[in-house]
Amino acid sequence: MGATASWEDPDFARRARENQARLTSGLRSSYDFIVCGAGSSGSVVARRLAENEEAQVLLLEAGGDDEADSVLNPALWPTNLGSGRDWGFRAEPNPHLNGREIPMSMGKGLGGGSSINVMVWARGHRNDWEHFAAETDDPRWGYRNVLDTYRRIENWQGAPDPAYRGSGGPVWVQPAASPSPIAHALLDAARELDIPVFDHPNGAMMEQSGGAAITDMLVRDGRRQSLYRAYVRPWLDRPNLTVLTGALVHRVLFEGPRAVGVAVEHDDRQFVIGARNEVVLSLGAIQTPKVLMQSGIGDRAELGRFGISVVQHLPGVGRNLQDHVSFGCTWEYAEPLAPRNSGSEATLYWKSRPELDAPDLLFCQVEFPVPSKRTALRGVPEHGWTMFAGLAQPHSRGRLRLRGTDAAQPLAIEADFLSDARDLTTARRCLDLCRALGNARAFRPFIRGEAMPGDLRGEDRDRYIRDAAVTYWHQSGTARMGRGETAVVDGTLRVYGVDGLRVADASIMPRVTTGNTQAPCAVIGERAAELIREEHGV
Repeated sequence: MGATASWEDPDFARRARENQARLTSGLRSSYDFIVCGAGSSGSVVARRLAENEEAQVLLLEAGGDDEADSVLNPALWPTNLGSGRDWGFRAEPNPHLNGREIPMSMGKGLGGGSSINVMVWARGHRNDWEHFAAETDDPRWGYRNVLDTYRRIENWQGAPDPAYRGSGGPVWVQPAASPSPIAHALLDAARELDIPVFDHPNGAMMEQSGGAAITDMLVRDGRRQSLYRAYVRPWLDRPNLTVLTGALVHRVLFEGPRAVGVAVEHDDRQFVIGARNEVVLSLGAIQTPKVLMQSGIGDRAELGRFGISVVQHLPGVGRNLQDHVSFGCTWEYAEPLAPRNSGSEATLYWKSRPELDAPDLLFCQVEFPVPSKRTALRGVPEHGWTMFAGLAQPHSRGRLRLRGTDAAQPLAIEADFLSDARDLTTARRCLDLCRALGNARAFRPFIRGEAMPGDLRGEDRDRYIRDAAVTYWHQSGTARMGRGETAVVDGTLRVYGVDGLRVADASIMPRVTTGNTQAPCAVIGERAAELIREEHGV
């Protein structure tokens, strides 16, 4: 069976293709569970539910397969941005970014974001999970329980650290292999600034003020291992797991307050598939609230603008949009250095103010220039590297709005980066620390000089921040978990006011986690599957 077959075994791949061809050519009228979205959370939910052979599970994905070198070759991840594997979302013009529209790429296809991202495995800070537990009044979302989950799902390939790392789980995690000299230079620069350096970034480093480390990555034998490949692909030969690609979910269907299925478009045909137990939305922080609103769940006034019948008035749907906003600083190489691995091999988290008890800044070193469209006009060196410096805990909040009832019509994304004045203050400190790191002695053997921003002050510095700001692609928070008027799901991830419907993806985060969101999304998927299995005895 698939669980014991090698993930790269050609015989298993053939059996899996044949099995899925049979299952998708004869779709059932209903399944026990329908999971919408095969990304970082949905892949986890579908696999865990299908581990019970009595449960019939359907996994729907709007995009296509992941059999492409642009997905599997870690160095080619940038080529997916703006391609058919990217939803291609764009935020509305933002007055706080000098009127700029920001591209907000999100993965479309098997693996979702985990098939087009930079493969970073970052668990978040202890305080993130304690905040989740406090928001839900549920200690099972707390750090200690989540740490156990991480240990259970990891197959850690670095130096043993049983207090923090696991072995034998489905997710192959390894330190970046043979990192670039400038990755090590970042660690040395951190030491110069009295920032501690750690053996890996997913242990003690994220229980305190932060630090620097070589990045943990989801790369195996030089190839990307997305969470889809970690969880779902080994299960594709099973008769109770059906994976349908090219399937755009229009809305969830209800009988009274209970979700009973979904309306789907596939091969230019619209049809309905029933769910005997539950529907799980794992479509990401943009598409999940869109489907909720199209299904009649959201702010009554917003739905009324388009004549959508209200199933449940939840004003928080589409609100609380968060992302890590980044301000790239670039240096020119003295001699060209080719990127290694994914081109991002060192990471650093630190505090903008010493009195903070957790980092509010994050730095991801990129071994090639990464300007915004606006800052590119300042001139970009042919050979250089960028410190992708950003806000780990932004205060600004955005909102999503419907433009119509067409399932293919994108939402209006009001990202509102830097709309909270506190974020601009933190961004100034972030830029200062970024420049101090890049201009440290450790980098002098490798660079000719700083390309941008240089020593800007006052309004010039603020203009650079607004011109440079781009997304970290960590959209989250738009179907917030917790309590109160703007909460959308409770601590068990059930949508308030309806039955048979849960959300499991980054949209449930009360606040964005400190760092890349892929690993926290895996935990959200594990938690959702655990809760569903408990309730339904599967």
